[in-house]
Amino acid sequence: MDDWRLLDTGVLSAAENMALDEVILEARSKEFIPNTLRFLQFNPPAVLVGYYQGVEQEVRTKYCREQTIDINRRMTGGGAIFFDRSQLGWGIYALKKDIGAANLEILFKKICQAVILGLKRFGIDAKYRPKNDIEVAGKKISGTGGTEEKSAFLFQGTLLMDFDVDTMLKSLRIPTEKLMDKGIESARERITCLKWELGYLPKLSEVKDAIREGFEETFKIKFAEGRLTEYEQGLLANKIDRFKSNEWIYQRKGSVEKLPILTSSYRTKGGSIQVSLAINVETNIIQSVLITGDFFAHPKSALFDLEAALKFTRAEKERIQEVVYDFFEKEKGLFPDISPSDFVDAIYEAVEKGECLKHGISSPEANRIFTVNGTFDEIIKQKPSYLLLPYCAKLVDCEHRHKRECVDCGECSVGDVYRLASEKGLSPVTITSFEDLMETLADMESKGIKSYIGSCCRQFYIKHRKDFEMAKLCGILIDIENTTCYELGKENEAYSGVFKGQTELDAGLISKILNSCEQ
Repeated sequence: MDDWRLLDTGVLSAAENMALDEVILEARSKEFIPNTLRFLQFNPPAVLVGYYQGVEQEVRTKYCREQTIDINRRMTGGGAIFFDRSQLGWGIYALKKDIGAANLEILFKKICQAVILGLKRFGIDAKYRPKNDIEVAGKKISGTGGTEEKSAFLFQGTLLMDFDVDTMLKSLRIPTEKLMDKGIESARERITCLKWELGYLPKLSEVKDAIREGFEETFKIKFAEGRLTEYEQGLLANKIDRFKSNEWIYQRKGSVEKLPILTSSYRTKGGSIQVSLAINVETNIIQSVLITGDFFAHPKSALFDLEAALKFTRAEKERIQEVVYDFFEKEKGLFPDISPSDFVDAIYEAVEKGECLKHGISSPEANRIFTVNGTFDEIIKQKPSYLLLPYCAKLVDCEHRHKRECVDCGECSVGDVYRLASEKGLSPVTITSFEDLMETLADMESKGIKSYIGSCCRQFYIKHRKDFEMAKLCGILIDIENTTCYELGKENEAYSGVFKGQTELDAGLISKILNSCEQ
């Protein structure tokens, strides 16, 4: 095999690094350059969303702007990542025929083994965890992702050397359902870095040498240090403005603004799926569909083809299922570990929120409503008799914060909602911990109660969705929009009932739902 190029592009901005990914991959696909291993770093720090993700769903944009953290989009799929100045990025740009792997999954695993071999030179016992992580004792030390361009591919990763976990958590909207796979309560338990593993921070040059040697040994190759060619430099000059533009960074936005936009978030084995639908309520036709998430797709156009197939489809589950299954029947292996039924369920979960619109609820409000074991209309018709509220909405120093009852003192939103519930004939109850929630639901079921209305944050609902469903009662849950324990990294405290922060209930939306129960 010919010598490979070793390319160290140093410290660049997010836009420059993302543009170079496309530049080098395009140049390799045209065979203008040799197979290449690139090292890269970022300044200023950056949040990079995966190719299929929406910035608003994955990034705390206000915090990033305040802290001068770049936001950009990768060519590769997968989840959003935080890249500070201490991390080392690596990427392979090569022809598939030169690697000799039967498929991309095997190819990507082999590339990860090269990085693992490099880490072993520091005495670190790293392992590959499908589909795209390199881990040490179950903690991620390198996340990876890939894409392809004709006969060439790009596979890249980030090696955590010394890591600012707090800034990462404040920059990203970490989807809590990702932590469920191993029952982990905190993102800090899922991440490690070279400094933490070794007790010191090795020189950057030593780390680069170790990774280079790992690739040379794994693929039986030799690297020759090189620079960007004139062709690549010219291509970069032509592309850089696009990668700085909002059209690139925020490109996955919907295009039909006058119609109600309904959303859902759905967890699958292959990654999370977020759906945004623009629906013509009068005709019940899907005018546009936007699917984002941290999954992978090969080729990249597969997701856009699925969105196109769903456009102008009747918003009925049978018709959606027919379109999706027909698409999967014609196109095999496009979305690893995501089934046709996963897409159908995710799409229809968004469609079902359209029922809320008939009750004077706006689409933004409907997107903050989650239903358990039934549709909105089905649950409303059952005339829910209980209203379950989180203790964290009461004042931190209130003597009733950890009690089931409340006194209407006018100092917080809970008192207003208690009064409203009583006027509507519902029994309001403050839930003081997760165990209290489970006991309350079990007690309600034993009394023959069929349904309830409640309020909790989106992260809590996603994490405990199965717990709600297993309780067998039907429920309508209203999201809490302001700062929650999950955003503050205090979910363990909230779980046990000792969270010191305060949230606020959406009394207006709760009132609309209670009024719907009377109709």
